[in-house]
Amino acid sequence: MEPVRAVVAEAVADSHGRIVAALIRITGDWDLAEDCAQEAVTVALERWPSDGVPDNPGGWLMTVARNRAIDVLRRATVERRKLAELAVLSDPAPEPATASDDRLRLIFTCCHPALALEARVALTLRTVAGVPTADIARAFLVTESTMTRRLTRAKAKIAQARIPYRVPSGAALAERLPGVLAVLYLLFTRGYDSDGEPAFAAEAIRLARLLTALMPGEPEVAALLALFLLQHSRRDARRDDEGNLLTLDRQDRARWDHDAIAEALRILPASDGPYALQARIAACHAADTTDWPRIAGLYDRLAERLPSPVVQLNRAVAHGYAYGPADGLALLAAAREGGGLDDYPLAVAAEAELTARAGDRERAVALFERAASVAHSYAEQRALLARAEELS
Repeated sequence: MEPVRAVVAEAVADSHGRIVAALIRITGDWDLAEDCAQEAVTVALERWPSDGVPDNPGGWLMTVARNRAIDVLRRATVERRKLAELAVLSDPAPEPATASDDRLRLIFTCCHPALALEARVALTLRTVAGVPTADIARAFLVTESTMTRRLTRAKAKIAQARIPYRVPSGAALAERLPGVLAVLYLLFTRGYDSDGEPAFAAEAIRLARLLTALMPGEPEVAALLALFLLQHSRRDARRDDEGNLLTLDRQDRARWDHDAIAEALRILPASDGPYALQARIAACHAADTTDWPRIAGLYDRLAERLPSPVVQLNRAVAHGYAYGPADGLALLAAAREGGGLDDYPLAVAAEAELTARAGDRERAVALFERAASVAHSYAEQRALLARAEELS
């Protein structure tokens, strides 16, 4: 039974978004599409152990889900508009010719700016990726029933606001695409954080691959995938044997995923968008020797394109390593004046590290202890306290 479950899980990961997207396009009913896709999985788990795994698992799931939708719509005879769609649903092809368009429509609809950012992330996880509601709830630190209500409200808003189920074009596409990429970036971050859900990072990579295949002419899409691959390549080296977090300079590079790094470098576009610049910075860290002046220069360009407090913080750190801790501390002080970094654990930790490099170990210890007191996770707290102990 376990091998069958693995095959079903693989087929669901590959086909869920395609099936749901196709049924939403045809029926206009989000709940019906998700229910039918899930029922197809249930039927597969019942039949495949005895009947054998079909040659085309994804096509089989699509056919069962489509047939289930036909049954539901036939029973709803009062919905004449739905009945008119039966001819389309009865098409024996296991996958609609517009499958790629369907998935793009679904992604852009889930990431519509009319929805709150957390709702966009949750809806993308549930509808596009097929992640169970319970897993999404755990990542958002809420109960499953609460997350169910949030997802229901998000879908209701799509209907009430008449959010169109389509991919924007022209100037509208350029305006909307950064929002879609931001959802994937947040999804990756929720998986890559020290206390995050690792599966979410892998799911963000899978969705970024899908978006790259569907939108090959968009350099920032490829850049985002490259950034994910470079960051995720270090996943197995981020902790020691006791589970303690390791900074980049202390990681065993032999444990990095060098195939992922090679793929990222191969697809990284020669553009100057925010994700391309971040990916180039990550690529510098993946090199045999870290070129801090180059990283500092890239952060200078990124700060012009994306002048956020976190970018300014990272720019200060890069300059501190490239040109000396005094330069880094001066830029950090300027970044603090801009706001957004008060008691931010990584900002306090950065000041502590630069202060230690400047030779003031006593103040650095106090800063590391302060950073630990406001850290967001136990793993970060332990790492910061360990650094303080090391200096003292």
